[in-house]
Amino acid sequence: MVTLTRPDGTRPEDLNLSRRGLTLAITGGYALAAWSAQAAPVRTDDAGLWTGMVGIKAPDREIPAFVARPSKAGKHPCVVLVSEVFGLHEYIRDTARRLAKAGYVAIAPDFFVRAGDPSTLTDFPAIMKIVATATDAQVAGDVGAALAWLKAQPFADAKRVAITGYCWGGAVTWEAVARFPEFKAGVAWYGRLTSGMATDPDNKNPLDLAGELKAPVLGLYAEKDSGIPLTDVEKMKAALKAAGKTDSDIVVYPDAQHGFHADYRPSYKQDAAEDGWARMLAFFKQHGV
Repeated sequence: MVTLTRPDGTRPEDLNLSRRGLTLAITGGYALAAWSAQAAPVRTDDAGLWTGMVGIKAPDREIPAFVARPSKAGKHPCVVLVSEVFGLHEYIRDTARRLAKAGYVAIAPDFFVRAGDPSTLTDFPAIMKIVATATDAQVAGDVGAALAWLKAQPFADAKRVAITGYCWGGAVTWEAVARFPEFKAGVAWYGRLTSGMATDPDNKNPLDLAGELKAPVLGLYAEKDSGIPLTDVEKMKAALKAAGKTDSDIVVYPDAQHGFHADYRPSYKQDAAEDGWARMLAFFKQHGV
């Protein structure tokens, strides 16, 4: 097993995947470019849940989204779930089921559907070419579509909505909370803070938007993240303090690497992942979601 991963995932040459390992990744629906041969990912059943794909109306077209929610009657708080660069693969679907088990309506849009499915690729430049097409404007439209879909559902309490995301989705989390007053809280897992992945000059970095946050954000970061230096984390902390965003916070996990929550990747760190998950749920509840 390798000990360091790249900021946006592990490339195939880092893993030396066996034919059996690739087969497990493919049949399990996990991102091929980041699968660890030693992975034993969490598998959450759907007992007591409704799960499935829905269509949501973005500004330019309908896009697919995976939804997991409690099957019991009543209105439930909601979470918009934003994927890594690898898109809407099994790890994200399982994370949605975990949120649903915790009582949430979780919706995970497919932000990359217009350009392709990065989870099926092993060529990292090809993956990043897909990711680079997702401009801030497109992503904001897709997040807005998810919110609109939630507002129309009888089982969703659209007045209690949070957002969380991993890697690429961690950056989107910061940005979405700065743009949408509907979110009561956000939890950003190791999202980049000062550099973007899309080439659109209108795109903004989370650091640029610290003063515009409309709700508290909890950032969960890794001490040994090779792509997000601790200097960036300190800059974000300073920006939050300068903006008076005292209800936002950043936690840095010692000895953890980028992707420490991703249980299908070699960077997975169980203690940090479990602590971060508990902190996330507590943060949501603290802020009314």
